[in-house]
Amino acid sequence: MHKHAVLHPLALALLAAAAAPALADDIVVGHLAAYTGPTSDVGRPYGQGVADALNYLNQKGGINGRRIAFQTVDYGYNAPQAIATYKKWMSADAKPVAVQGWGTADTEALAQFAATDKVFFMSASYSGHLTDPQGKSQYVKAPAPYNFFYGPSYTDGCRGVVQWAAEDWKRKGGKGAPKFVHMGDNHPYPNAPKEGCAAYAKELGFEVLNPIVYSLKPGDFKAQCLSLKESGAHYAYLANTSGSNISLLQSCRTVGVDTQFLSNVWGWDEYAEAAAAGAGRSIVWVVGAAGWKDDVPGMAVVREVSKVSDAAGSEVRPLHYMRAVCGVFLMRDAMLAADRMAGGITGTNIKAAMEQFRDHRPEELGDVCLKSTWTAEDHRGTNQVLVYQSTDKGFEKIYTATLERRPDWLGW
Repeated sequence: MHKHAVLHPLALALLAAAAAPALADDIVVGHLAAYTGPTSDVGRPYGQGVADALNYLNQKGGINGRRIAFQTVDYGYNAPQAIATYKKWMSADAKPVAVQGWGTADTEALAQFAATDKVFFMSASYSGHLTDPQGKSQYVKAPAPYNFFYGPSYTDGCRGVVQWAAEDWKRKGGKGAPKFVHMGDNHPYPNAPKEGCAAYAKELGFEVLNPIVYSLKPGDFKAQCLSLKESGAHYAYLANTSGSNISLLQSCRTVGVDTQFLSNVWGWDEYAEAAAAGAGRSIVWVVGAAGWKDDVPGMAVVREVSKVSDAAGSEVRPLHYMRAVCGVFLMRDAMLAADRMAGGITGTNIKAAMEQFRDHRPEELGDVCLKSTWTAEDHRGTNQVLVYQSTDKGFEKIYTATLERRPDWLGW
């Protein structure tokens, strides 16, 4: 069992209790979390980070003295439940001006609701489909003007690790075209980067193999590992979250797979490293914020945020927690800017404020968060991808990919 398998009492209280009634001057925010379900391995620490950050901001005076009234709902990674929860929020007298969301299937399904209702939507889905606010891309079904997320998109993250892989192949003296394969569940989240990343891999000279499907739920994946071994893939991109990735890596070690594994920002973390018992050694993946043990400006504030639900300060938070805090503080900065606009803190004004940020990060968080830029035409917050590797000495930053903001990559 992972260290974080048991919910903190505060999280249980958030799930069990109805939100306190919003007062007339409160700023209402919805919080969709996945404390249960197939992505709960990473959903729990991220959701706790969102809740802690919102409560911390309220302890510090909220938004210019106004409280952020929020309700955390565990929707179990069930998109219809997320949609039903959103509709319930929007039918209330005090409607949210913003939502802190979670998964790809539900966030993409809610994008048009948010656009119609003019609700600012900050998700933990980094799907490239959410980056086109005007619907110019051939890869999107509709524009997503009110959707934002912190960090590189799934596709850009995949492009970043593939860029590293291309250089790694040359560095090792590889002969011919290296073989690349995408692995993940047949689900909107793992599928989000599949086509765009494969196209970039081909540009870089990779031979792209047929994808291999494995479940988001942990299990015995020896069959998939044997398929991987037979394919001769040199690099395999794992598009699931860490729980199923642990199972896959352990299964692949059992059957003797010799492939360099790559993964997305949810695919590996400190908990996975411990639980995999060495099976994940050498995995390369995307990191979107400073780690808990990094001695960087701003981490002291993150530790104070953490004490909201861990007064003793003994909990070691994984990388996902830091990204959650970054996302909430970015929303806070946009709310502060919106408060100075005509009409005050509305979803429309929060959106407009976010689209004015250039190389921005929350001041108190220092170097914890990546600098972000959004415009009214482009909601790709960053084109920088930090690439880390699990080694005998722990996590090590091995590469930084700075990608082009190619127009043909918008929304992909």
